[in-house]
Formats: sequence, C-alpha cells, structure tokens
Amino acid sequence: QIHAVYSKMYSPPHRPQNQEGLAHHTVEQPHTARAPPSREASQPQQISDDANMKLFRLVLDLTDSETRGDALLELSKQREIFPDLAPILWHSVGTVSCLLQEIIVIYPLLQSPLSLTPAASNRCCNALALLQCVASHPETRSLFLRAHVPLFLYPFLNTSHTHRPFEYLRLTSLGVIGALVKMDDPDVISFLLQTEIIPLCLRIMETGSELSKTVATFIVQKILLDQNGLNYICATAERFYTVAGVFSNMVLALTRQPSVRLLKHIIRCYLRLSDNSRAREALRQCLPNALRTNAFQKVLNEDHNARKWLNQLIQNLSTATPIEG
Repeated sequence: QIHAVYSKMYSPPHRPQNQEGLAHHTVEQPHTARAPPSREASQPQQISDDANMKLFRLVLDLTDSETRGDALLELSKQREIFPDLAPILWHSVGTVSCLLQEIIVIYPLLQSPLSLTPAASNRCCNALALLQCVASHPETRSLFLRAHVPLFLYPFLNTSHTHRPFEYLRLTSLGVIGALVKMDDPDVISFLLQTEIIPLCLRIMETGSELSKTVATFIVQKILLDQNGLNYICATAERFYTVAGVFSNMVLALTRQPSVRLLKHIIRCYLRLSDNSRAREALRQCLPNALRTNAFQKVLNEDHNARKWLNQLIQNLSTATPIEG
C-alpha cells in the first residue's frame, strides 16, 4: 500500500530549527527489518504523569503570545510521543484558533520573497506540523474537515517563489493534505474535490522542488484511486487533458533528470486513469513515448512495483476498449 510506505518513508516536512534558524526537510529511509517485538515491547508506551503535565502546560502556553513560539517548537518535536495530542489540541479552548492565527499572520508576507524570514517560516511550519497531527488522528480528522481548516493552507500552496522559506511552507502544507489523503477516507476526497486542491497540486507538480512534486503527485494519485476522484478528473476532456498534460511534461523532464520515486507515482496515476474507458482511449494517443520505450529501464530496475505497474499500463492500452451500451 502506497500510503503505508509513505507513513514510514516520509516524516512530516517540518524539522526543528537548527542554529541558523532554518527547518530541515529530509526523507526518512524505510525501517530495517527487526525481530518481532517482545510482549512487553508491544504494549502501548505509558506516559508518566510528569510528561502529561508538561504536555498540558505546553498546550496552555499556546494561548499566550509570549510563550507560544517555544510551545510550538516543543510540541512539534514531541508530537509523536503523545498519541492523544490531536484531541487535546482540538478540544482545548482557543488552541486551534491560536494555530490558525500563526498561519494567517504569514499571509501578508507572501507577496514579497524578502519579507518572509526563515524564522517566521519555521514558526509557521511548527504550527502546520501540529495541524498535520490533528489531520492524521481518526478522532479529529472529520472535525478538521468540517471546519474547513485545509483551506487556510491553500495560500501557501499557491505561491511560486522558490526561496527556502516559501518552499518549506509549501512542503509542510502539502504534508498536511498528504496526511489526510493517506487515510483512504472517501469523505476526505469528497471534501478536496470541492476545493482547488487539484489545480494547486498540478501547479506544484510542474514548478516545485523534487520533493514537493513527489508529495503533490502522491496527493493526486490518492484522489485518483478513489472512484469519485477518478470520475471527477475524467468527467470532461478539459480536466483529463490538463492532468495528462502535466504528467506528460513531468515524464519529459524525468528523462533528463530521473527520480524513481516521482516516476513511480506518475506511472501509478497513469495506470489508474487507464481504468476509465474514455481516458484509456485517450491515453493510447497521448501517453509519452518515453513510457512506451525503454527510456526508464535502468531507473525502473530499482523498483519492482513501478515496473509492474508500467507493464500493466501498456497491457491495458493495448487491449481494445469494448463498446459500451
């Protein structure tokens, strides 16, 4: 399962500040195989009373403008330690409003590349990391959607500046949306289809960094894997050819600078599109030649699934489409 791989491979894009005040965005490698855990090790980790008290104090500190910056940093670093952090954040009075305030205050700075400092970007990324925690939790995900919180992230996805502070905001915002679609929840896809997420992702897929392109393509892939998402993109020729055109440009770029991770998601998207009869017929004409030939043979040797999906795609396109009616 792609979403299971991503849950291990990708940490949220945000990283704590280093000495220069910049956030680091790295890709974690899959965990190495280990012996099965003992019964003691498999038990849920017990959180001490002192740790819980510290957690509640940090959450309370979010509501104080004087202590919020340090609390954001500490909570973002420790969010994986506390399994109930998301419900605590959501149900604590005023906490989500404080997190949204950290996002909104950045909006005026998006107009100028020089006005957004690394420190301001990193502080906002800390708030976004906590929102990703809320988006990932089964108890708060639906509440997160019903409050339309993802819409607050779209201005960051709509930027085109390439400076690091802007890239970090885009990447961390994509991480929040990625956490939502990773759950394979039809309600998430239904919500996203009512927003501008597909055009925003397509733009990033053409102009973003490799990691941003990869996460944005992953989001589009998860939307396509949902039947409503596939139907939406294939509903009109304009939508289909817009998406297919972006994929084609990306494939052309990958012939010059290959990336097996990115190529894998693109192939999976093409394969899913081929499940739709009209899209399959169109792909027979517009599938990039690089995918029909051996242009990516060396790259695909590194990933068995990607090679299998490409073979299945070529087979789907070589099979005649039955006449419906």
